[in-house]
Amino acid sequence: MTALVVPMRMSREAELAGQQGPLVVFAGGGTGGHLYPALAIATAMRELVPDARFLFFCTGRTIDRKVLESAGEVLVSQPVRPIPVNPLRLPSFLTAWRDSKRICSNHFCACRPAVVVGTGGFASGPAVCVASGMGIPTALVNIDAVPGRANKYLSRRVDSVFVQWAESLDHFAGCVNVEVVGCPIRKSFIGAARFNSYDYFQLDPLRKTLLVTGASLGAHSLNLAMVQNAHMLSRFSDWQILHLTGEADFHEIQRGYAAVGLKSKCLAYTEMMPEAMAVADLIVSRSGASTLAEITAMGKPAVLVPYPHHRDMHQLDNARVLASREAAIVCQEGANTEETASRLGVALAELMGSQPVIDRMSAASSRLGVTSASGLIAEKLRESVVTETAR
Repeated sequence: MTALVVPMRMSREAELAGQQGPLVVFAGGGTGGHLYPALAIATAMRELVPDARFLFFCTGRTIDRKVLESAGEVLVSQPVRPIPVNPLRLPSFLTAWRDSKRICSNHFCACRPAVVVGTGGFASGPAVCVASGMGIPTALVNIDAVPGRANKYLSRRVDSVFVQWAESLDHFAGCVNVEVVGCPIRKSFIGAARFNSYDYFQLDPLRKTLLVTGASLGAHSLNLAMVQNAHMLSRFSDWQILHLTGEADFHEIQRGYAAVGLKSKCLAYTEMMPEAMAVADLIVSRSGASTLAEITAMGKPAVLVPYPHHRDMHQLDNARVLASREAAIVCQEGANTEETASRLGVALAELMGSQPVIDRMSAASSRLGVTSASGLIAEKLRESVVTETAR
């Protein structure tokens, strides 16, 4: 089976093959949480190894193409899929796994990478396993507090594992080299200016801002819970809401806030996430690991509503890391929207009415935040690149 390279990037891949610098491969995808850390590391590596070439092995999901194409990167789409719960789907999983490994093997034989970096999840598997079998240096970036099945499997096949939090160390006890470095984040989250963001989002600089986000697609249950609290929130006249709703719920949320005269700005989606976080005094969010790294890097307090439908509940484990350091409050979803809204309303009322509590959480978030992870990982990878290219 031949590689499924995105058609508009065919010339870029040919150009990549014709260059002479060391090839660095990133493997992972399916969510922004697996892609953005890889892009952050690549940016840092370009400063250390200017002639390096980069190739991203990802999934066929739209998010992978959207994120990587907009960053100008070259990607290879694999048919790999998650390990199924239903044993009847195991044959199709194994077929996709074999085909993906063949794609990786063909690429690596044609142009041997200097290092292969898995950024987490099932899409990392084929490239990391093939590279390990070929004696190519490998690394794994694990940003969740508790590694998923794919990362647990891969961790014993790589030369180095980089984790975000010390809470992860016990889960990699049998691995050779594990380092706590934080989560790689984009530079834009480090330098975003708060006051420039007010004009961009048409917000009032004299009001405090509650940012509500459910990631790029929005979070339906979180959106509904916020609308049910609209009347209560309207009583906090010194606050305004910036709500990233996702396309599906945009009009309903906008109407719900308007009905009670709540000062708010609703957006279906924004590319300006660093600016949105910069303007926030408090954030309501899911608890994906990369999102939490961005929140703490900017020193923001948060009410975290973990996504409840993952088998391993890894977002809950992530949220508990921040809660244990008093940087966030965890608000688990209830059995229905009313229960979720009640829990969320209690948390928001407590925080929005107490600036001293928000200030303490902000300080705790800042202490937990790390902005150096991309550079630290890039420096370690450069050592592998130098050693491999010297052979």
